[in-house]
Amino acid sequence: MAEPFSVPVTVRGYETDVQGHLNQSVYLQYGEHARWSLLQAAGIRQANLMAKGVGPVALETTISYRRELLAGDEVEVTCAFVWGEGKTFRIEQTVRRTDGTVAAEITGVGGLMDLKIRKLVADPREHFRALATDPTLFGL
Repeated sequence: MAEPFSVPVTVRGYETDVQGHLNQSVYLQYGEHARWSLLQAAGIRQANLMAKGVGPVALETTISYRRELLAGDEVEVTCAFVWGEGKTFRIEQTVRRTDGTVAAEITGVGGLMDLKIRKLVADPREHFRALATDPTLFGL
């Protein structure tokens, strides 16, 4: 299996809390940044999604915090789509220091919403495959 898509991030001081470690909500932002970066690398822009009348939605997110991150720490945030049958898919992400230490694991369930009828599309995998110039980044 190929390595998951990843983006580098440096923890900024203003993202830390009074204990000096990365604020819990910022992990979600890092995950979101990696997901949108994967879409962009695969050739999908927000304008493409809007033109097709669809948009990705988060249905569930779980974060497991493993090790603290401090201002100045450099991390890689991975992103891998896991496809099943039906209207939803999983996204597995890891926030890992450059020394290999796992700081957090983010798992989510997502879907692709038809923006006109406000319901999930039947087969999001095919929509992503059709929109992407590089569907291999989605494991397709």
